[in-house]
Amino acid sequence: MGIQERIKDIELELSRTQKNKATTTHIGLLKGQLARLRTQLLLPPAGSDGGGGGGGFSVAKSGDGRVALIGFPSVGKSSLLNRVTDTHSEAAAYEFTTLTCIPGNIVINDTKIQMLDLPGIIEGAAQGKGRGREVIAVARSADLIMMVLDGSRESNNQHRDILSKELEIMGIRLNRTAPGIYYKKKATGGIKFNATCALTQLGDVPQETVTRILSGYRIHNAEILFREDCGVDDVIDVIEGNRKYVRCLYVYNKIDTLSLEEVDALARLPDSVVISIYMDLNIEYLLQKMWQYMGLIRVYTKRKGQAPDLSDPIVLTAQRHGLTVESACKTISKEFLPIFNFAYVWGRSTKFNPQRVGMSHKLVDEDVIQIVLKTLVQQKQSKDYAARVAAANAAILKERKRLRKIK
Repeated sequence: MGIQERIKDIELELSRTQKNKATTTHIGLLKGQLARLRTQLLLPPAGSDGGGGGGGFSVAKSGDGRVALIGFPSVGKSSLLNRVTDTHSEAAAYEFTTLTCIPGNIVINDTKIQMLDLPGIIEGAAQGKGRGREVIAVARSADLIMMVLDGSRESNNQHRDILSKELEIMGIRLNRTAPGIYYKKKATGGIKFNATCALTQLGDVPQETVTRILSGYRIHNAEILFREDCGVDDVIDVIEGNRKYVRCLYVYNKIDTLSLEEVDALARLPDSVVISIYMDLNIEYLLQKMWQYMGLIRVYTKRKGQAPDLSDPIVLTAQRHGLTVESACKTISKEFLPIFNFAYVWGRSTKFNPQRVGMSHKLVDEDVIQIVLKTLVQQKQSKDYAARVAAANAAILKERKRLRKIK
């Protein structure tokens, strides 16, 4: 029996199993088997190079963020890319007009964002239909997924639910955060189970449910701590360790063909925006919503005794590097980290201006930061000073040897 047939059998058994506290452990074991089989299905075939086999799907990241346009064929993805960027992507009245990944760049609030127009996907994309795996793999690298839907046909097609399920199968969790579970696999010691809150979604005996799920993965020595009330799916996601948590914005296009009541109903759905590319309706609101969902902030730098540089901000995001002073230092230069002393911050994140802060201070949009480094005397007093000097000398010696070989 192949993997696909085994997946169908488990899904059938899951649909027949009643959901209550008595069957929680059994459902957890079935979902664990299902997750393992899907992971095997996503692995490249033996002897392959692991590539998707399609040109144009490997696009280098550029700018301060990446947005992926996902949707069924002929819903307006290419038209949206043409409208908001300078890139031209062919748009026509027939399906599958776009056959490769086409990147474009858009500037919002002094921030450069890369937008990817991906080929249309169909139901069964997670199993490889219509090169769906390659399309969804690109979406995993995005900071935001914009799911473009045909508003005039959504009530009959239910494309939103279908695409959400395909992304869920591929390990992409939309508009969710990572569960509050600490998990670490160990060599010995058995299963150490702890929880700081009541667990109501793991049956009558949560420890037994978790232990049996771990046994299905052949894990008999591990430490697991629950910081919030989580379910079986969250436990499996933590054990798998390859889940991607991404914000998603559902964009309903072609609202010019709907009545006001239908448009109002779509606009009130969670995480949704209604637009019409043909009549240029609500595009600016969509861009501002996109900026908000990406969670980007601009931080301006300032030298001592000079005015802040407002022309070239540092762009930070919670998904990539974080929003702290430490993240700003890493963005400027990693060499700042070992010699960082403190920073002065002006803006809405401080109680008064300027405020002296450390590396853990969280910045907000349009803050101004002045980084103060350690003096040479302070650096020599650091415990790791000798190790850093030795590493620097070794790097210089290695570079000299390389130059001698070239000569």
